[in-house]
Amino acid sequence: MRRSIAVVVALIAPLSGILAGTADAAPRLQTVTLYYDASDAPDYAAQIDQAAANWNGLTTNVKLQAGAGATITIHETDDGQGSYTQTDGHGHGDIYIDKQQVAEGFDPTRIAAHELGHNMGLPDDYTGPCSEVMSGHGPGTSCTNAIPDANEVAQVDENFANGLLAATPRHKAA
Repeated sequence: MRRSIAVVVALIAPLSGILAGTADAAPRLQTVTLYYDASDAPDYAAQIDQAAANWNGLTTNVKLQAGAGATITIHETDDGQGSYTQTDGHGHGDIYIDKQQVAEGFDPTRIAAHELGHNMGLPDDYTGPCSEVMSGHGPGTSCTNAIPDANEVAQVDENFANGLLAATPRHKAA
């Protein structure tokens, strides 16, 4: 008799969570892995890997990983146009890290974290504080924070809550 009660409780508990709105009614999809290639940015490889690790330590629905089949390609430039990303916001894009911008004092790990944020669907917020990675160059060269804040992490997790979404072309992001 005790075994029967335990089985009934084990079956009812998950259903009561769904009915009470405390459990997800939809099945959880697997974490999306976005692959990046930093071989065209050899001067910043360590900083790019650190920026990816910063995101990976906080997000649950998406992970960034260096490797084959990359959909995010990272380049270093020396044209003085500033660092920027051309992306669809869904894990496909080209990141350009400007060596002149780094020489001016902007932190390359912060730049990489910011540009990876664009590839995960985040917009610029240049008026934001240094605690926001997406505030980019707005706070100036003294800001070296390369760790996304809770709102940025939540938005990225929401963007990838249903897996990898179909690509929608986006404009050039700084």
